[in-house]
Amino acid sequence: MEIRKDMTIGELLETAPDKADILLEAGMHCLGCPASQAETIEEACEVHGLDVEELMEKLNA
Repeated sequence: MEIRKDMTIGELLETAPDKADILLEAGMHCLGCPASQAETIEEACEVHGLDVEELMEKLNA
């Protein structure tokens, strides 16, 4: 399954819970927070000051 930057954090964790470690390593420590569940991966990267393309490479590796 390809992970897209327009997927919400909730969708990602529901379909690929094993990817949570990558998000945590990137500094996204609020994965259980209700707001993060509706936030896209791209929006989360903006909030956390992360390069979305770099994170996408790791998530899709």
